[in-house]
Amino acid sequence: MPDVDLAIVGSGFGGSILAMVARRLGLRVALIERGRHPRFAIGESSSPLAGILIEQLADRYDLPRLRPLAAFGAWQRAYPDLVCGLKRGFTYFKHEAGRPFAAAADRSNHLLVAASPHDEISDTHWLRSDVDTFLMREAVALGAEYADEVQLESLDWTAAGLAVLGGRRRGAAFRVGARGVIDATGPRGFLSRALALQPQGFAGYPATQALFSHFTGVARCDDMPAYLGAGARGEAPPYPVDDAALHHVFDGGWMWVLRFGNGVTSAGVAIVDALAEDLRAADGEAAWYRLLDRFPTVRAQFADARPTRQFDYMPRLSYRAPAAAGPRWALLPSAAGFVDPLFSTGFPLTLLGIERLAWLLDSGAFFGEPRAADPHRRPTGAPSSLDAYSAITLAEADHTARFVAGCYAGFPRFDHFVQYSMFYFAAASYAEMARRVSPERAAAGFLRAADPTFASAVRALSPALFTSQPGALAAHVCRAVDAVNIAGLCDEGKRNWYAADAADAIAGAGKLGVAAEEVTAALAALGF
Repeated sequence: MPDVDLAIVGSGFGGSILAMVARRLGLRVALIERGRHPRFAIGESSSPLAGILIEQLADRYDLPRLRPLAAFGAWQRAYPDLVCGLKRGFTYFKHEAGRPFAAAADRSNHLLVAASPHDEISDTHWLRSDVDTFLMREAVALGAEYADEVQLESLDWTAAGLAVLGGRRRGAAFRVGARGVIDATGPRGFLSRALALQPQGFAGYPATQALFSHFTGVARCDDMPAYLGAGARGEAPPYPVDDAALHHVFDGGWMWVLRFGNGVTSAGVAIVDALAEDLRAADGEAAWYRLLDRFPTVRAQFADARPTRQFDYMPRLSYRAPAAAGPRWALLPSAAGFVDPLFSTGFPLTLLGIERLAWLLDSGAFFGEPRAADPHRRPTGAPSSLDAYSAITLAEADHTARFVAGCYAGFPRFDHFVQYSMFYFAAASYAEMARRVSPERAAAGFLRAADPTFASAVRALSPALFTSQPGALAAHVCRAVDAVNIAGLCDEGKRNWYAADAADAIAGAGKLGVAAEEVTAALAALGF
């Protein structure tokens, strides 16, 4: 492989999109893959913030073939054979071990939060074997040098500052030289090993494990009597509950159920160590069925389900590197720190990392050779250096871990989980709209990690720490998110069903620093 400007290790969606951007910037790019496409991967669920990040990257770097992946309708028209699933929102059902689930008439044991008002502008679930292959081919079509089945074994830096990556490819020696290296391989990846970056973990975060696979024959909850009671008082849910990131929540963990358009469903669990040991999670498929036996209604949903592949077991789910960048090298956020799939945080964090690294490449700061760059391509909250990128990336990972740890602590009391989740939904909906009408107000980063007041409230109001009188958490959270609540959240009258209502966003225009007419116009342009 010829020497290049930038070597990107890992050709999942993050590495391939970054390679596409780097090619548009005129850089010579090597995209290096350990496996071979198509290959299985998790991290499959998009979000509204991820959608607008895809739109903005596509527009900023002239990538029109990327843009349709931002929303379900555009995706279906542009790439009808590229498998995805419909994601209208976030669905949560709370289960008790040994007891059948029945939707409570007061909705106290479930939560529905819509992310879109209709299918056209809905988010998506990505069948990663399909989507990663598509994006890799797009990067190659733009001129990236691609090599798969590469086992990288070494990284050396020459006196002139060239990174030399060495290893084996299909039995032969492999070598590429690059002015810079970016790791898109995920936790415990190539650069973490080559640079001996010792993981630090997340302070106060519960040790968790994961078990997952793909299935056919998974029943829909909205076809099951236990869940039909969710339509209490004759009201229809804000979206079909299965056309979502569906979560079965229980003490000690949760299960995801994500449907693709080809009849395949991704399902898996993230559970604390104590529960994993009780289930003997390392047994794989047998442990899966032991878990189902504990929750009768989930077991009924999977009664006719069949796995399409072996089960994957992860004995340690979370990971945090001590640094996310150094001179002429960087880790994508997915390689620098991984917390948990809860709330689909992986997509937006990865895309934010791409956006920030793209600016450092564009401005020359990545290579220590700053130059004038088109100011119109400068993103919200752009870092000025690789050190700044590292600090932002790890701060957002730590902040996300604190939030998810609070969610785990809230699982035993579902009302606490629901109330605490408002931090995510308020911050995410605000960031999406701010990026459309008032970009500077999105500069606080993911989950408003750089907003001291908001971040302090996330920490102080965690169900792991909150000890005030019963019922007080809701009022505290409502006050804490009020400045960014433009989605009608924390409304007791909605009884845990939150539709995507344009009126809420328009009423919140002042919190975005713009007139109501600007929000109205942005929503109309979006197709709301």
